[in-house]
Amino acid sequence: MFNYTNLQEVFPPGSVNPYDRRLQHEIDASRKSLDGILFIDRVLRAVGITKAKVYPPKTENALKQLHQQICDAHMSMHYKFSLLYYILLDFDQSYDHDNLSESFLEASGMPKKYQLFMKGLWYMDRQDFSKALEYIAHPSLIPDFADDIITILVRHAQGNDYTLALSYFQAVQPILQTSVALELLFNAMARTSVPEALFYSRTHPAHTRELLFRQLIDAVLDGGSGSGEELAERASELAFLPLDSTEERWFEEYLTAGDGKSHKKAKDTLLIRKIACDQFSEVANLRNGGQWSGVLEGIKGGIGGQAD
Repeated sequence: MFNYTNLQEVFPPGSVNPYDRRLQHEIDASRKSLDGILFIDRVLRAVGITKAKVYPPKTENALKQLHQQICDAHMSMHYKFSLLYYILLDFDQSYDHDNLSESFLEASGMPKKYQLFMKGLWYMDRQDFSKALEYIAHPSLIPDFADDIITILVRHAQGNDYTLALSYFQAVQPILQTSVALELLFNAMARTSVPEALFYSRTHPAHTRELLFRQLIDAVLDGGSGSGEELAERASELAFLPLDSTEERWFEEYLTAGDGKSHKKAKDTLLIRKIACDQFSEVANLRNGGQWSGVLEGIKGGIGGQAD
């Protein structure tokens, strides 16, 4: 019968500690890149192993100590197996085979959902985010560490492509607990799909919803790194959103009296909104300017002609 407390049954004789200088450097560099904490650090902390940087175990003695800490910890067997499995994935990578981790899974009977989650976290720590998503977004999993996963996927998005972060969110549908994760996720939504961001904002209580609505306007009008044509298109998309009466009020207040007033395209966006809503009498009161000045003059002239 498999005995996980026996070091040699987990790490068989002949298996060499993989944590040489090169791997240590890679792990430390990844930890630094991921805001100073790996997911394995989070898991260790969550199960009560709080000593700083027990991972990676840099020597044979350090590996023995970590194994003993895991065995002695007051946690379920599945969590202990999960931590040992994560370490064995490092062994497999270093020797370009997966015999040790697979043998461990077969001997321990570790449940599939724990395998999926820990392998996904292992790929997250290696910053292979696309591969990680194949595991951590599995429908059988509870979305643990969802805020941290969202935060990392957004912050490490390449070229403002938030596909991975949004795909994870849509697959898992987590309830985010931190304002940081919520703000990052919503900004990614707003820069990817303006309507989707609006509909998501409506799932929150009134105060948070208003803050997110303002953030949506900022995300669109700030523009990021898009071209002028893309920015104009997104501003038009914002102006033509199907807003309810409350959102309509927030929209006008933010662009005329709030912080949104300072945006270069605030007046133009408000103008387009007035046109979209057939509020031509109010359009006539807006000052001329921007790329829509010709349209504005035409509308003013039409209104003036009707008045005559």
